[in-house]
Amino acid sequence: MTRDYTHSSPEQHQRLPEFTRPEAWIRAFLQRAEIGHLAHSREEQPFITPTNFWFDEARHRLIFHSNRSGRLRDNLAHNPRVCLEASEYGRFLPANTALEFSTQYRSVMVYGRVEVLTDAEECRAALYGLLKKYFPRLRPGQEFRPISDQELARTSVYALQIDSWSGKENWAEQAEQLADWPPLPAEFLTPSPQGMPE
Repeated sequence: MTRDYTHSSPEQHQRLPEFTRPEAWIRAFLQRAEIGHLAHSREEQPFITPTNFWFDEARHRLIFHSNRSGRLRDNLAHNPRVCLEASEYGRFLPANTALEFSTQYRSVMVYGRVEVLTDAEECRAALYGLLKKYFPRLRPGQEFRPISDQELARTSVYALQIDSWSGKENWAEQAEQLADWPPLPAEFLTPSPQGMPE
């Protein structure tokens, strides 16, 4: 029977609930995830933008940035509701039935509303948080020149205020193998990165 999703929140009804991960796992994942894919839209046209981001855990939001003007800024001005996906992938997992071929993965989906930050000091602090995540050993005023007012004026700084999120992980060492078909030879169970034996 088909489920009616009309009045469901976006993180409800996971198809494989055993892969669902708790809030502490989601928080830790967002702290280390390197790239997010931001889904946004303008009227009937959807877009996805890859972006660096920083999880501002104290304020329960994601920080990212773009140029001062452009399609992303324009889209978010017209529709601030977005979804951001971040993921990690491991090995491809072969099986002896087509249905059970699989991939090791970890992923988080974040749903919320984007605000363009306008206070100069808040923008500066948010950008320094972003830089610290990706370049933790480099310090403003020592290894690099601090953010200038002119540079800040050329930058859009966004805060994705998180309404809800969900995390999933499937990091099985092997895909399920059917008993009614011959088992895969051992050389297929340790595939190369392309998913085929060497």
